[in-house]
Amino acid sequence: MVDYGIKFWSNDDFIIEDGVVKVNFKSKPALIDIVKEVRESGYRGPLLIRFPHLIDNQITKIFDAFETSISEYGYTGEFKAVFPLKVNQMPNFVLPLVELSRDRIYGLEAGSKSELIVAMAYTNMKSPITVNGFKDREMISLGFIAANMGHNITLTIEGLNELKTIIEVASEMCEPYPNIGLRIRLHSVGTGIWAKSGGINSKFGLTSTELLEAMKMLEKSKLLHKFTMIHFHIGSQISDISPLKKAIREVGNIYAELRKMGASNLKAVNIGGGLAVEYTQHENQNCKNYTLNEFSSNVVFSLKEIASNKKEPEPDIFIESGRFISASHAVLVTPVLELFSQEYDEAALHLKDSNPPLIAELHEIYNTINEKNAIEFLHDSLDNMESLLTLFDLGYIDLQDRSNTEVLVHLIIKKVIKLLKYKNHNEILKIQKSVQERYLLNCSFFQSLPDYWGLKQHFPVMPLNRLERRPTRAASLWDITCDSDGEISFDPQMPLFLHDVDVSKEEYFLGFFLVGAYQEVLGMRHNLFTHPTEFSVIFDDDSNKGYEISNLLEAQTIVDVLDDLDYDTKDIERILKQHIEDSNLDSESKKIVLGKLYVMLSENGYLRTIMR
Repeated sequence: MVDYGIKFWSNDDFIIEDGVVKVNFKSKPALIDIVKEVRESGYRGPLLIRFPHLIDNQITKIFDAFETSISEYGYTGEFKAVFPLKVNQMPNFVLPLVELSRDRIYGLEAGSKSELIVAMAYTNMKSPITVNGFKDREMISLGFIAANMGHNITLTIEGLNELKTIIEVASEMCEPYPNIGLRIRLHSVGTGIWAKSGGINSKFGLTSTELLEAMKMLEKSKLLHKFTMIHFHIGSQISDISPLKKAIREVGNIYAELRKMGASNLKAVNIGGGLAVEYTQHENQNCKNYTLNEFSSNVVFSLKEIASNKKEPEPDIFIESGRFISASHAVLVTPVLELFSQEYDEAALHLKDSNPPLIAELHEIYNTINEKNAIEFLHDSLDNMESLLTLFDLGYIDLQDRSNTEVLVHLIIKKVIKLLKYKNHNEILKIQKSVQERYLLNCSFFQSLPDYWGLKQHFPVMPLNRLERRPTRAASLWDITCDSDGEISFDPQMPLFLHDVDVSKEEYFLGFFLVGAYQEVLGMRHNLFTHPTEFSVIFDDDSNKGYEISNLLEAQTIVDVLDDLDYDTKDIERILKQHIEDSNLDSESKKIVLGKLYVMLSENGYLRTIMR
């Protein structure tokens, strides 16, 4: 059995039993059974499956870790958290998140006016709202309205002009006012792709000089008492704990200095996001080098030590970790439509009475290859293919000879893989560029995995079943977009092996895991492929299956997609109908064609079948 590194990335949220992937919760349903149940209702194309219990798991883990560290060190500040809506704004994630965190001090963070409206509508009143990012007068006024509603809201200042606007709005509106936070532009930086979020040249935050000026402005406007929080962020997906420790020491000293300057209501340090998620499927290629408990322990200990040395109260600790909370709750499942080498079988071989010598040699290799000579004969066949393709280019062999060459080489590759399937995969890895199979998936990587093609972020991927059998095909994955970037190429450093299946006889599904952070909100409609059909799996002890399918939302139809792009869909329908009316078809055929057209317009754009 191959486990696809599930022990590295799944945190026991998913397990392999009886050759299938199962949800490791309550009734432990198999993902393949959940998928088949939904598909039997007529839903095709990719599916996005949400597991709200995993949202609850992650919230519990982060609160437990910090509360344990606070207790261990006798820390007097409180732990509080907000979820940054930019990470996943979808209602079928946000609404369960709010409900599941109702008994905790867990709110929402907004970075735009639209997100702030969502936060104002759904944040539990006892929980905080923080507002980050650049703000105009209208957005700041929304923050004041939220405070008037009774929300515990903090406007985090990214520049002195925002503070000036807050002072102006405060003079025009009645109390209660929102709290004010100052974002610090630290010297400390994170690691990896998002390291530029921190450092002295980062996009956001106030320099030391600007901090001093902000203090003067707050004091002069008699708003210093509303200054309650400082905030920093050194980057998403912090892979190493050292940069965080350095940043905590820097911000801890700034916190103490600001209090000594008169900011007596400054009682919170917001450490931003960055708590990493482990995406790796391969040993010794970890995305992070620390545990959650190590993370919380370092934050609590460092702030306690600085506060003690500076003789200042220990601040409340805020965190804005979105990836850690949301990534695990969503799984993208996509059907495999085709394996591109499967048209190469013996039935496609049409040898002549007299064949070119190199083709005759290939046929002999195919008939005589065995486990002992497999690698040697494979190399010989690949060399023969290169020579034969050159001969075709020069006009010395014909198209039938070229076809026979391709068929024979692919048959030899398949035979080698079958002969070596119980051997060490390193033997196959040496020749992976030649033996890899291309799997066509019914999805769009641009829509559903934008961080892969944009940032080369890898996501755990594995079949949902057949896991009692060893996979033998080195796999490259192709999506259905007409774009060469819609491919996850085989990587010898992080190899993916899949099964050699005949998808005309049995369905084969791949699951992409940990896709709940950023992927939905960043996904683009390349080729006008839309958000997949989605649903939630709600575990119910009273159900016969132990769970129920909930919140099923089908992918948008073609008409809806065009309407969202501001096409006049009624005009499109009118034009298409007129084209049919103007055609040379008889009246009965026109009715049939028009009916088929309307059916297609009312379906989503993903493929239902693959043409062979």
